[in-house]
Amino acid sequence: MLGIDLIEVDRMAAALERTPNLRARLFTPGEQAYADGQAVPARHYAARFCAKEAVVKALELASWDALDIEVVHKPTGAPGIVLHGPLTDRGPIALSITHTRASAAAVAMVVPA
Repeated sequence: MLGIDLIEVDRMAAALERTPNLRARLFTPGEQAYADGQAVPARHYAARFCAKEAVVKALELASWDALDIEVVHKPTGAPGIVLHGPLTDRGPIALSITHTRASAAAVAMVVPA
């Protein structure tokens, strides 16, 4: 299965500003450390949120916990997904993410075993 998502960076920035605990509810400590270390953190939060949404669509999940889907960097620098909790056995997932100043997008695909 395949999933895709797109979000405006400004929308993510506004949500993070409006709801201070949103970071902890949606992003793992590692994701927060990475995004907060970038020049424009909202771009990287938006891209990670899109990745999570794309994974949810690819896995056809009816309900999910955002912290069970973690965006990581592979040794090559490419983005990857680590699934936690009840999703641990649902992968592997191939991932591509991108962002511009205005928007972020991600595509996730369940890789046949």
